[in-house]
Amino acid sequence: MTIPFSVLDLAPIPQGSNAREALRRSLDLAQHAERWGFNRFWLAEHHGMPGIASAATSVVMAHIAGGTSTIRVGAGGIMLPNHSPLVIAEQFGTLASLFPGRIDLGVGRAPGTDQVTFRALRRHPASAEMFPQDVAELMAYFRPAVPGQQVVAVPGAGLEVPVWILGSSLFGAQLAAAIGLPFAFASHFAPAMMMQAIDIYRRSFQPSEQLDHPYVMLGVNVVAADTDDEARLLFTSLQQAFVNLRLGRMPGQLPPPVPGYEERLGPMERSVLDQALAVSVVGSPDTVRYGLEEFIRQTSADELMLTSQIFDHEARLRSFEITAQARDARVLRGGAAARS
Repeated sequence: MTIPFSVLDLAPIPQGSNAREALRRSLDLAQHAERWGFNRFWLAEHHGMPGIASAATSVVMAHIAGGTSTIRVGAGGIMLPNHSPLVIAEQFGTLASLFPGRIDLGVGRAPGTDQVTFRALRRHPASAEMFPQDVAELMAYFRPAVPGQQVVAVPGAGLEVPVWILGSSLFGAQLAAAIGLPFAFASHFAPAMMMQAIDIYRRSFQPSEQLDHPYVMLGVNVVAADTDDEARLLFTSLQQAFVNLRLGRMPGQLPPPVPGYEERLGPMERSVLDQALAVSVVGSPDTVRYGLEEFIRQTSADELMLTSQIFDHEARLRSFEITAQARDARVLRGGAAARS
């Protein structure tokens, strides 16, 4: 079987643009991704980020699902410490009622924002410590209600909404394995523990009602263009954004590409990029095909979640089109097939 490719979209707001345009472009990307045969289209919860328009993730999901017809639409993810599990069950029960068989719910325990904004969300600073219990409570709301049950998610109860555990460390891998859920690792921005997390998850996995075998989806930054040089130039927008974020500078909208950006970086900036963006495939169609094949071979991923933070929307569409062509040009095998 061929390994599925999916899309992670942060609804980026480029410099000089606004959230309305970003959300319109996200829908346009989802419609193209559906035509190009991508498996899922996920959005991520971030708050107080001038360059990301997907803060109200479930609302944006309704926008995307309503404008598409077959592609799965999901959260990658909902930051559960920011919310009541009941509210998330109701939101995703509503989405699953509107778009049956197409909704995914990925949950993580990071706040997805800074501490000041986290407090503005009215959540307790220690709420992340309750993440395993919150996941269990959330999943219970999706089960059929039983006689005498006092709190019922309506919509939500009795609906099959697949729940995923997201992670960028070993904690998520251990939790996903223990409760038998699919695991999505954020290797596109936190690759350091990727291989160890995959190993722990696969070795420790316990089958559940939702899943009888381990299933790993890995995040990959992909910037594809007609030439290597063009792709490397487009990639500088993401590089600038990460340097600013990791060095504590004020986050802003997605910057335009800068020729010669890498050559002007100091040792600290280079170290930031080498660590954070190690799982990136950047280049021409041949370069991208080879890079993805190598990544799948090394990790035996069951699915890839591809993200492409590119300033120009048409160039971003072209990047995903090239990636879909790379997927189809050769059978890219993953998961159990690659491990056998």
